Amino acid sequence: MSKLPYRPCVGIMLLNNEGKVWIGRRAMKRSVQQDEPGSWQMPQGGIDEGEDPLPAAMRELEEETGISQVEVIGKTKGWLTYDLPSDLIGKALKGKYRGQKQKWFVMRYLGKDSAIDLAKADDDEFDDWRWEDAEALPGLIVEFKRPVYEQVVAQFAHLTGGN
Repeated sequence: MSKLPYRPCVGIMLLNNEGKVWIGRRAMKRSVQQDEPGSWQMPQGGIDEGEDPLPAAMRELEEETGISQVEVIGKTKGWLTYDLPSDLIGKALKGKYRGQKQKWFVMRYLGKDSAIDLAKADDDEFDDWRWEDAEALPGLIVEFKRPVYEQVVAQFAHLTGGN
């Protein structure tokens, strides 16, 4: 596993005016309970070869959610990484990566909630969405990504009203 590289990736913490975070329910998790860990996550995705992280984040956000009316208000210090569990090595991420290294951006949503239409997204990543308190996010993501979510929540706490 240690010989495999990390997949370059971006993540987006999208905030509304109340400091709540946009999360989507992963479409492939339709059969699980709505709040089961791993069924909800923030938008994220791979960085294409030769692409810079910020344009990748804007592209991924629009592809996965249809959202483009945003202002970038911050980014993580450095890259955050996670390793896949051993049973997913060689299967997940096309079998080419040990996990992901992610640059996270925090953005403010400038549009109206009524304009968010997952059916207009280029991707079928999510089948539902909601605004959530940042502190709840680590409990909604799959366990192996939880440390990254904890770091993202901590780094952006000053923007979400968290501690």
